[in-house]
Amino acid sequence: MSRLGARFARLPLRSRLTLLTAAAVAVAVAFSALACWLLTRAQLRDEVDNTLQNTLVTTGYLQLTYANCQSTEPPESKNAPPSDYNIQIVQVDGSRCVGPNSQPVKVQRADVGVAQGVQQDTLHDAVSTSGADVRVLTKHIGVQGEQFAVSISRPLTEVNRSLDRLALLLAAVAGLGVVGAGTAGLGIARSGLKPVDRLTDAVEHVARTEDLAIRIPADGEDEIARLSRSFNSMTAALAASRDLQQQLIADAGHELRTPLTSLRTNIDLLVRSEQSGRPIPPADKEALLASVKAQMGELAALIGDLQELSRPPAPGQSAIAVVALHDVVGAALERARLRGPTLTFAADLHPWYVRAEPAALERAVVNLLDNAVKFSPPGGIVEVRLASGELTVRDHGPGIPQDELPHVFERFWRSPSARSLPGSGLGLSIVARTAEQAGGAVRLRSADVGGTEAVLTLPGAATPPPGAPGP
Repeated sequence: MSRLGARFARLPLRSRLTLLTAAAVAVAVAFSALACWLLTRAQLRDEVDNTLQNTLVTTGYLQLTYANCQSTEPPESKNAPPSDYNIQIVQVDGSRCVGPNSQPVKVQRADVGVAQGVQQDTLHDAVSTSGADVRVLTKHIGVQGEQFAVSISRPLTEVNRSLDRLALLLAAVAGLGVVGAGTAGLGIARSGLKPVDRLTDAVEHVARTEDLAIRIPADGEDEIARLSRSFNSMTAALAASRDLQQQLIADAGHELRTPLTSLRTNIDLLVRSEQSGRPIPPADKEALLASVKAQMGELAALIGDLQELSRPPAPGQSAIAVVALHDVVGAALERARLRGPTLTFAADLHPWYVRAEPAALERAVVNLLDNAVKFSPPGGIVEVRLASGELTVRDHGPGIPQDELPHVFERFWRSPSARSLPGSGLGLSIVARTAEQAGGAVRLRSADVGGTEAVLTLPGAATPPPGAPGP
């Protein structure tokens, strides 16, 4: 069975569906044919039994048969032609007396029991001495003061012949039904698997050409249509992901080109100075080294931002934890004060606990504060407020024009006024992604009296959940 099952599993799906359909129909037809044959057999035998029950045997005929029992010549020697019925008398000792024009039938124990008065009658199958199947009805009776049984039997030849013809007919019909079912199953399998064939062709086309623009028609609400829609969604998501990846690579290459070119120029100046023996004045050399250091820091920041954006979410969100947002903002403020020593930071922080990735959340808050530091004028004020899950960071810088606000969260986008300032244009993209992963949102708007206001909203609670670290 295991070897047969393995061979069946290796067959194409279309062949398996055809064989299963044919097998199911064959089993159903076989059971139906058997039930029909058994019902017909029971009906025919019931008719024979009713005929035997309604058969009347005259007293004269019984007397004649009983007289034959007293004769020295056994009734089997009489050359009387057989009739439709066979009648014989069964005595209490099991001997029999065959009536005129009757064939002798083998006496059974039930017939002797009726003759002995154990039961009134019996109905059973038997065999004549010539080997023919007969149906026998034996009744208890008395003639001339003697108690015995009379057996009336009828040959089952016609019944058996009719049942044999019916069996052949049912077998032929069943065979035609199985062949028809196999043909229909093959047609149904071909028709039903056409969408699967289209899906297979599409998958093979994608694997061969990497063309993710292919789409499969998805009509209806069945499983194949759902699978087609899922495939279309998957290819669309893969195409979008690939486009974003290519865009990220192209943008990163463009952004990296500028600091690398500046670094190479400065280093070439230093190298030529050493090779030519004409030293650069100390002030100019110090300025070159400071520029090299600043550009290396810019490169490091850009690479870190790229790593953050390209990093996939943690599997199963295993890095997600309950984070005290007010503590994260407090730590980010300390770093911001070091980067803007001339600025004043006005902080108003209320406890708020969120579920997020701690490192990503801290980087997002630092980016918001870095933006405020970068655009604030010397001696300016940065206002930071955290209340009810809403973190507001406001600077008093030049602000962002209304037509540029829709682009601030795009990767590598920088406003014309900020292109001379350090930065990669990825900071706000990182903030937006972190907020989305934590179930929140971020937006920028122009402040009422100049400057820009960044609002980061994260779902959470003012008290830590059970088991989380408290304040």
